[in-house]
Amino acid sequence: MEFDLLKYNYPSRRNVVLSKKGMVATSHPLAAQAGMEIMRKGGNAVDAAIATAACLTVVEPTGNGIGGDAFAIVWYKDKMYGLNSSGPAPKGITAEKLLDMGLKEMPKYGFIPVTVPGIPAAWAALNKRFGRLSLKEVMEPAIRYAYEGHPVSVNVAKLWKKAYDTFIQLKGEEFKPWFDTFCPDGRPVKAGEIWSSKDHARTLESIAETYAESFYRGELAEKIDDFSRKFGGFLRKEDLESFEPEWVDPVSVNYRGYDVWEIPPNGHGITVLMALNILSGMNFDSKETVETYHKLIEAVKLAFADAQKHIADPKYMKVSVKDLLSLDYAEKRRKLIGNEAMVPVAGEPNKGGTVYLAAADEEGNMISYIQSNYMGFGSGLVVPGTGIALHNRGNNFCLDKEHVNCIAPGKKPYHTIIPGFLTKDGKAVGPFGVMGGFMQPQGHLQILVSMLDFKLNPQDALDAPRWQWVKGKTVQVEPGFPANIAQALARKGHDVVYETESINFGRGQIIWRTDDGVFIGGTEPRTDGYIAVY
Repeated sequence: MEFDLLKYNYPSRRNVVLSKKGMVATSHPLAAQAGMEIMRKGGNAVDAAIATAACLTVVEPTGNGIGGDAFAIVWYKDKMYGLNSSGPAPKGITAEKLLDMGLKEMPKYGFIPVTVPGIPAAWAALNKRFGRLSLKEVMEPAIRYAYEGHPVSVNVAKLWKKAYDTFIQLKGEEFKPWFDTFCPDGRPVKAGEIWSSKDHARTLESIAETYAESFYRGELAEKIDDFSRKFGGFLRKEDLESFEPEWVDPVSVNYRGYDVWEIPPNGHGITVLMALNILSGMNFDSKETVETYHKLIEAVKLAFADAQKHIADPKYMKVSVKDLLSLDYAEKRRKLIGNEAMVPVAGEPNKGGTVYLAAADEEGNMISYIQSNYMGFGSGLVVPGTGIALHNRGNNFCLDKEHVNCIAPGKKPYHTIIPGFLTKDGKAVGPFGVMGGFMQPQGHLQILVSMLDFKLNPQDALDAPRWQWVKGKTVQVEPGFPANIAQALARKGHDVVYETESINFGRGQIIWRTDDGVFIGGTEPRTDGYIAVY
């Protein structure tokens, strides 16, 4: 595809970034530069991605940490690989135990929603399989930032304050280490202030030197176990010891001549693919029309209804991915879309706090990588003396014993973080992603349609106004969303709600490789997005 790089359809704070030798795109300048530092030292795209990811746990702890999960799609030497490094529920937890405790749904904070963290294992697995440099070399920039400190950015400071306001209301001694770590002066860190964490630095060093063995089978695992036992948690060292990340085959659908790839369940990347299948049988006259927005919203509703009923740990799913992505099933769902907004209902197919980064190198290796603690800092728990903020991914489980996503020992939850990748005719085009909880599939869909249907370049695709379906007929739109479109959607029965902040509509990155080997980068204008190149 040829983009008109001189044509800008939306006001942007950034120009399109071009490069030949290498590119790293993510939500924080220091992290992107850390990845490029490693690439300049001889590392490849995967090395750069690990360096960036480790650095993001330091410079953007409001969205991810050492104690979260990760997924990746890697294009290496003209082959595609998928990595699912999401952890399962502890072996000692059951729905019955939680129901007996008086719970009616999974809590957001504390130890109950803490599942086995997968991020350290992801770094080690990616480095062992694809890396040129040692894990210690690759993680050096992150360790340096953690020891020496860095000035906190404006957007990160806003999210830090938001987390503080939430966690200050939580009761329990187990939450004190979070405040000790992230509010050393008794308050959230302000924009421009220097924040460092020697505990975090030492933990990163230990992970780097042992290829994450210390986290799952050594001293760090013992500290996690002790902390969990002290406060009645279910997570144990045995849960950590038995964890291994999974190499998986990404799944795809063809849309407008491009193959769109996502990681299969337990992640909800196939929500994107289901929606694209529905849209593939439709035509769009123009991007900025009410009919286009209406069709996209209705397709997302139908895909989400199916996802939330059918997606779970694949060992527990009763419907296959193949059946959910069937073109015959997509046609049935497409016929449900009319001229008015609907309340979506799941169908029955025929049975057969996140950060995102993209990196590419001169050899054509590319990676789409995402990691998260969920809901910002996660569970509100930090393992004392380690800087490890534990995620709360188990909040996505339910306690309905009849549901495929009901919590069970060793079971992985429905997962919201999803890396994406594009190919065409068997050749890599590039990685893309939009982080932000249940906004992620919707963000993927919106940037894909912008590029593949309307030929917007990657930066314009990220700059375009966004919407987010929430539930029923409710659709949130960001500040700057066209008022005439919003009003027309309302006349079609959509309950349109204007939000006050754009940051709630996801943060994305895109790298597009041309046939000439030139990288075209797009980065998020709604946060501190940055593209490092050489």
